[in-house]
Amino acid sequence: MKILFFGQLRELLNVTELQLDATPSDVSALLEHLSAQNDQWRQYLSSDSILVAVNQTLSDKHCKLNEHDEVAFFPPVTGG
Repeated sequence: MKILFFGQLRELLNVTELQLDATPSDVSALLEHLSAQNDQWRQYLSSDSILVAVNQTLSDKHCKLNEHDEVAFFPPVTGG
């Protein structure tokens, strides 16, 4: 599973991309797995305002995952 980070999340977590051998059941389980890395990851990934895309389609935290999925996390977007 390929995991991508964009925007401020990429900067705050100091990572652009991860490969994950395990396949969590859904996005919520993936976030729990990633949040276990350390307190900083937990802080930034626990926000309800994080956006997620699975295979380049905007999804929610209940979206089911498969082993070859690409999951991307984005910080909240504001317009102006």
